[in-house]
Order: sequence, then structure tokens, then C-alpha cells
Amino acid sequence: MTNEGQNDAGPATSPAGKTADPRARIIDALMRLAAERAFEDIAIRYICAAADVTLADFRDAFPSKGAVLGGFSKRIDRAVLSHGTAELASEAPRERLFDVLMRRLDAMAPYRDGLRGIAAWLRRDPAAALAMNRESVNSMRFMLEAAGIDSDGAAGALKLQGLAFAWARVLAIWLEDSEPGLSRTMAALDRELTRGARWVAGVDQLERMAAPLKSIARAAMESRSRARERFRRPGAAEPTDDASSI
Repeated sequence: MTNEGQNDAGPATSPAGKTADPRARIIDALMRLAAERAFEDIAIRYICAAADVTLADFRDAFPSKGAVLGGFSKRIDRAVLSHGTAELASEAPRERLFDVLMRRLDAMAPYRDGLRGIAAWLRRDPAAALAMNRESVNSMRFMLEAAGIDSDGAAGALKLQGLAFAWARVLAIWLEDSEPGLSRTMAALDRELTRGARWVAGVDQLERMAAPLKSIARAAMESRSRARERFRRPGAAEPTDDASSI
């Protein structure tokens, strides 16, 4: 059984220099292999050999190769979130999110070659891309939380998916950005957040406009529920036929 409480980030190493946590070794091995060969050609047994674990160890740690990518995503989440956000408190929400996402890129930098191979695989496999989108959406939930931005409710779900799409576009540029200062990547992130801010403002306005309608609909549903309850109650008066009053 997978131990979800285990730490996938920054594991301790043994005196011999080998990472003690099998989960972390498996993640590291997969990311190395993804930099060397097509992702679909990486069998679980190859990951086990590279990580120096048994198939039983792999099965205890992860249910599938794709789940290892989920573990990698959690590792990056933890690296970003462990920094804390106190120094960002004085910034505007958009600037806080920009800084948080740049931290995410910094945490991902050592794995760029592997991520490039994984990105190519996701373009070839729409089903895998859909599954990884769910991981991305959940990571973006925590990035928004780190930036102090609400992500609850229907509007929050739209914000999360919109940010996940924007992040995918930024990553595509980052993977090919060879400039030391990542100027292309930073410009793309700035552009996406500016566009996203306008879109979120529209979503928030739509939600405010829809709030009275939702209240009316909720009241109507509650009224119908009470009416059905009275009708079912023993001894309740029989409903009258509107035609009898004609």
C-alpha cells in the first residue's frame, strides 16, 4: 500500500550517499531515464534497476509509472511551499503569484531535461495529458494558496483550470529558454498573469451577477421541498384541482 504521508522532497541520504527513501529514489530514477529515452519506452523494471529497488518496493511506493509523476509534482509543491510567504505579504496578489510560480520554476530546473521528454510524451498521449492536467490543477491550488488568492467555489474551479492552462504554456517556453535570466519565460509568465487577471475579473463579476439568481433558485427549491414534505405527511389536506374553481 502506498504511504501517502511519506516525503517525496529532499530525502535524507545514507552514509554511502544513497537516498534512503525508496519513493525518492524511484522519482529520481524516472526523471533521469526520461531525459535519456522516450517516456513510453521506460518500463517499470528499468526504473527499479536505476533506483536500486525491487518490483515489490516499487509496488509498495507507487501503483504505476504515471503515479511517480504525481510524486514528483508533490516534491515540487513541497519545495515551493516550504519557503514560506511572509516576505510576499506586502505585494499585490498578482505579484505574489508571479514570485511563487518563479520559485516553482527554480525548483524544477534540475529536472529540465527529463521534463522536456515528459512534455513530448504528453503531446503524444492525450489520455496521459488529461490525467496530468488533474495533477497540475491540484498543484495550482496550492500555488494560489501560497499567493493568498482564494480558489474555492465555482469561480475558484475556473481560476484553477485557467491557471493550469496558462502554466502549461509558460512551461513550454521555459523548456526551450536558454537565456540565463529566463527573460522569455518571465515575459511569458507576466503576459499570462495579465491575461488571467482580466479573465478572473470577468468571472468574479459574473459570479456576483449570478448570486441573486442562485439565491432565488435555492429558495424555490427549498419551498418545493417543504411542499412535498407537507404532501407526504399523514393527515395532510388533499391537493385541490385548479379546474374545480372554474
